[in-house]
Amino acid sequence: MRNALVRRARRWLYVVHRWIGIATCLFFAMWFISGLVMMYVAFPRLTDSERLSALPVILWNKVRVAPDRAMALAGAVHYPRDLRLSMMDDVPVYRVTGWKGGSVTISAIDGSVVDRITADQALAIARHHPRAVHPQLLDAVTRDQWSVTARFDPLRPLYLIGLGDADGTELYVSSRSGEIALDTTRQERVWNWLGSIPHWIYPTVLRQDGPLWRDVVLWTSGICLVVAVSGFWIGILRLRLMRRYASCAVSPYRGWMAWHHIAGLIGGVFVFTWMFSGWLSLNPGGAFSGRGLTREIAVGYSGHDTPDIVAGFRAAPSARAVEARYVWIGGRPLVMLDDSGGRRSLADPVTSAPVVLSRDEIIAAARRAMPKAAMISARQLDEPDAYWYTLHQPRELPVLRIGFDDPAHTWLHISPGTAEILDRSDDSRRSYRWLFNALHSLDFPLLLRIWPARDVVVWLLSAVGTIVSISGIVIGWRRLRRRKVRPVRGLRPC
Repeated sequence: MRNALVRRARRWLYVVHRWIGIATCLFFAMWFISGLVMMYVAFPRLTDSERLSALPVILWNKVRVAPDRAMALAGAVHYPRDLRLSMMDDVPVYRVTGWKGGSVTISAIDGSVVDRITADQALAIARHHPRAVHPQLLDAVTRDQWSVTARFDPLRPLYLIGLGDADGTELYVSSRSGEIALDTTRQERVWNWLGSIPHWIYPTVLRQDGPLWRDVVLWTSGICLVVAVSGFWIGILRLRLMRRYASCAVSPYRGWMAWHHIAGLIGGVFVFTWMFSGWLSLNPGGAFSGRGLTREIAVGYSGHDTPDIVAGFRAAPSARAVEARYVWIGGRPLVMLDDSGGRRSLADPVTSAPVVLSRDEIIAAARRAMPKAAMISARQLDEPDAYWYTLHQPRELPVLRIGFDDPAHTWLHISPGTAEILDRSDDSRRSYRWLFNALHSLDFPLLLRIWPARDVVVWLLSAVGTIVSISGIVIGWRRLRRRKVRPVRGLRPC
């Protein structure tokens, strides 16, 4: 009875792997090949340095509205997520962003709310971009392949403007706020059709419905996980290292079946961990905590959360500043000034004098960021480590890491130069770093330290995965055409 159950279970194992594998091997091949493209060409996004480089220098003599007045006009009565001053072509504007999403743009000249701009104004904004040669309006888009995600919803519709440069750069300018929302180049647009779009199953028609897209990817990758596990299990069952098959073979198969069997055994663990980590990237069941600062931490660090939080602010003239961000740190009002090259400095918002906060002042402010927890560590990182490195995004160094004894064991990473909180990390996010980043991108510390070790390992493992996938496609095609692939028979015994 037991043997009959084992045989039946094994039979179903083969059937499940065979028929689901036929349906999913195309996905496997697509993911391995497109993943290699993604290593070198990322999905288009507007980086902070690109955004700052496209802003003109602030014309302080035009600023007539104080930040506290802008806050009131925007309807903000508590500490905002963000309060910035920059130029919209030749008009200084405040951008007030709340914690529940949404942003209000206020003219710093007369206090009017900016909620619509014309195509001519969008072109004028685009002319300040360093790549602008002959800007021209290409289209007015509500949603397209590059602006498909919901984060662009508050900015839609978007003016699509070609800059006329050699790289084929195109800007997306919000018709509501005048902000540059995104830029793309011809190379990014072409290569992403071979990279991110197939890899993330990202066609506009599907991705525009976020919940549906998430369910499709979760179920597709989940089914592929079943294929990977069952295939590796079958591979082990059919492997003979001691009592070998005819002609001393360790596999009973030949041709494409042999390639599929052996490559699957060599890369089986990688295929499984890669699929599993990709599945985890969608945070099934909300298993991992969210990114970014919480309002409670930001308010605690600032030391203020009242309607007059910016009552003392005034303009802080700087000849090179393209953006001013008004903040409180440890109960002290400050302004962060950025120039077009991305250099950031602190100034007093009333006197305009440069400000440098000491490490003790920053640590004192950090203590108040989490009033219900005790600060248990404070150290400066001068070099990258396992949790602070630059593979996926630029990371400032040196950086202060402040640790707390709350149940989540929160870390805050703070710039020692500007006292800005750069990142929040906890046990959940650090687990995600290993379960997703390490297993999916192979950004293990050892591989990151030895260039180009990571690239070589990824290429080799991806090649193995591609062999498994393509051989599976061939086998599946033959199966569908009713061509049976049989074990090798009649060879000379070992």
